Amino acid sequence: MAETEVRPMQAADLSAVLAMIRSLAAHHGDRAEATEGMLIRDSLGDSPWCRILVAGAPGGPVGYAAFLPLHLLQYARRGLDMHHLYVEPAWRGQGVGARLIDAGVGLARSLGCSYLSVGTAPGNDAAAAFYLKRGFEARPVAGGRFGLSLDAPDG
Repeated sequence: MAETEVRPMQAADLSAVLAMIRSLAAHHGDRAEATEGMLIRDSLGDSPWCRILVAGAPGGPVGYAAFLPLHLLQYARRGLDMHHLYVEPAWRGQGVGARLIDAGVGLARSLGCSYLSVGTAPGNDAAAAFYLKRGFEARPVAGGRFGLSLDAPDG
């Protein structure tokens, strides 16, 4: 198969990336609510909330990785969370995911980050092995995590 080029997502990539987001969500039993408008707002604006890199091939994007900012305030350390990593099934096993991670490391360094993190679904041993092979270290989560919905009406 042809070589891929990893680059920041562009407007022309929106429909392909959205389709991959939907595929990843479905794989995890979720229903994607993402839209092209949301991707434009959150990834292509002047102050992106999310940085998306795509692996482009001659026929269009075949994978993407999405990164969100993190901060360890007490240690003065910036980081990025690789929130999504997805490669189209026909392109898996050909180094596309590794190239997306490498580009994510470069992105993180360019933003002054000192670390990159990623999470996996419980029991996803293949993903865990892939990340360990790429140099990530296991960091088991201790303690609880809580959320507060801001969509609910007050009262």
